Amino acid sequence: MNQLVDGRWTYGHVGADPDQGGDYRRQNAGFRNWITPDGAPGPSGRGGFAAESGRYHLYVSYACPWAHRTLIFRELKGLARHIDVSVVHPVMGRDGWSFATDFPGATGDPLHGADHIRDVYLRADPRMTGKATVPVLWDKAQGTIVSNESSEIIRMFDSAFDAITGSEVHFWPADLRPACEAVNDRVYPDFNNGVYRAGFATTQAAYDAAVGPVFDTMAWADDLLSRSRYLTGDRLTEADWRMFTSAVRFDTVYHTHFKCNRAWLRDYPHLWGWTRELYQMPGIAATVRQDHITHHYYRSHPDINPFGIVPINPVIDWDEPHGRG
Repeated sequence: MNQLVDGRWTYGHVGADPDQGGDYRRQNAGFRNWITPDGAPGPSGRGGFAAESGRYHLYVSYACPWAHRTLIFRELKGLARHIDVSVVHPVMGRDGWSFATDFPGATGDPLHGADHIRDVYLRADPRMTGKATVPVLWDKAQGTIVSNESSEIIRMFDSAFDAITGSEVHFWPADLRPACEAVNDRVYPDFNNGVYRAGFATTQAAYDAAVGPVFDTMAWADDLLSRSRYLTGDRLTEADWRMFTSAVRFDTVYHTHFKCNRAWLRDYPHLWGWTRELYQMPGIAATVRQDHITHHYYRSHPDINPFGIVPINPVIDWDEPHGRG
C-alpha cells in the first residue's frame, strides 16, 4: 500500500498480499466533497464548492480508466471551456504519478508546478497518507481537493454546471438510476476492478476467482446489448460510460498484461459494436490515448512485466463502422 513512511512516500499496488489469499484490494477515495450549483453540501463532505466557470482544475491520466471517465463527462457536458486539465506522465515510477513532460500529451502541472501528484495531495492535506491517485478535482479558490472519487466527479459534472453550460442532456437521469446502479453493481467489481484483481493476483486461487467473472460479465453485457441499444435500454447513461473505459482497454492491455486471455473484446459482437459506437461519438476519440494506455500498463508494473517491454499489440480500427443503426 502507498503510504508515508519515515517522511517518504512509498508506492505499490494496494493489497496484493499473500497473507490475504493473494487478492488485489483497491483503496477507497479520501476526498468526498461535492460541487453543487449553489455550493450547498452534497451527499458527503462539506459545502462551499459552488459551480463556477474557471474555478476548478482536473488532474488526470489518459491511462487510468477511472480518470478517463471524468475526461469523457467533461466533453459530454460541454465543460472543456470551464474546467482546465493537467495530464500526468503515463509511466508510474516508485514515486507515483509524475508531471514529467517527456511523453506526448503529458502537460506537467501549470497550476502548481508540482513534480508528482502526491505533491498536490500534500497541498490539500500535509498529513495525508495513502495512495495518491487520479483523478483529482482541485478547487483553485479554496486551494484544496474537492474529490478524488471518479464515480462522484462524473455525477457532479452531469448536473452541477448546467446553468453555466446550458446542457440539457443527462447521463444519471432520475428514472434510470435504479437500472444504472444495477449495472454498475455488477460491472465495477467483476469487470472494471475484476481485470485488476486477475492481473495483480499473487496466487492461482485468487486469479481463478477473479478471471471467471470478467468473462461472465462480458457475456452478460453482450447479451444485454443484443436486445437493447445501451446497457439500461434505449438511452445512453453513465452505466455505459463506466463500462466503456475498461472495454476500450481490454484488447490492448487487459487481455495480455492482466492475463484475461480467454477471449478478446472483439469476440463479443454486440459488446464490440457498442464500444466502437461510443468511441465514435463526438469528442470521445480524443480522450482515448492508446499510447498512454499501453506505455502505462506495460512499463509501470515491474512485478508483472519486469523488463517493461511494450508488445506490438493488435491493430484495431476504432473508426470502423459499428453497424448499430
